[in-house]
Amino acid sequence: MTTASSETVVQTYLDVPSQPKLVLPANSCDSHVHVFGPRSRFPYAAARKNTPAEAPKEKLFALHKKLGIARCVIVQSITHGTDNSVVEDAIEAGGGHYLGVALTEVDVSDAELKRLASRGFRAVRFHFMKHIGGGHDVNDVIKLTPRLAEAGMHLQVHFESSLVHTVGQELLKSAVPVVIDHMGRVDATLGESHEDFQALMKLLDHSHVHVKVSGIDRIEATARAGSGYPMGKKLAGCLVENFPEQCVWGLDWPHPNHTHIPDDGELVDALSQIAPSKELLEKLLVINPQALYKFPA
Repeated sequence: MTTASSETVVQTYLDVPSQPKLVLPANSCDSHVHVFGPRSRFPYAAARKNTPAEAPKEKLFALHKKLGIARCVIVQSITHGTDNSVVEDAIEAGGGHYLGVALTEVDVSDAELKRLASRGFRAVRFHFMKHIGGGHDVNDVIKLTPRLAEAGMHLQVHFESSLVHTVGQELLKSAVPVVIDHMGRVDATLGESHEDFQALMKLLDHSHVHVKVSGIDRIEATARAGSGYPMGKKLAGCLVENFPEQCVWGLDWPHPNHTHIPDDGELVDALSQIAPSKELLEKLLVINPQALYKFPA
């Protein structure tokens, strides 16, 4: 059930972000965004925790054109719950350049998984985040993974940093590749030596575990737009350097549940430090997303 506070519409993105200086490689992929609404066609879930401003597919497509991004993975948000039709619609409109990650219950039917896969969904995402109501039992999620394998899908997870030591270990039992969102939400202000980041690195010693080096603006909790996010970039760069085949990147547009509104142009320019060589940038934005998500030729 929504509350008065959850009905307050929150603007979470810039209508006119800066133009990045960095020119991205051909077929660059933004591997983590969301779309919201329009609510007249795709109503928000009644049980949502907040109400972000509409961020429809047309605005996303225009943003990507401006930034030089050719491919994208749209992640279903809890704003729309487990009705994945808003993402399905965007995939269909994307002409093979946009794929999706669904939200489902752990007891989702095999028929629905097969249907989602046929519509361009490559994974199912589960939350383990208190602030957005995540409450799945990781053991139930792991039990689902053989059925994900049958559908040709992988597992995506979003967890609080402290859970890297518990939930993270259970994820090693997955029957399909695992993608960890936003660098495991580690606290960038604590640095590379902190036990949470070190535990994340140990998970990546397993080749079926992947990580999104998205959220440099989220994991550096005290940062603001224009700061350059130096601590977030440092951790992202460490992951890309040490695990160049297991990292993908995303803007996380339209930046819901955030402390500030990031500038998407600034986030693109940060890639010049996160993946400082042509080879690393090509892997992060082109080769790895193609291997993981299998965009149509």
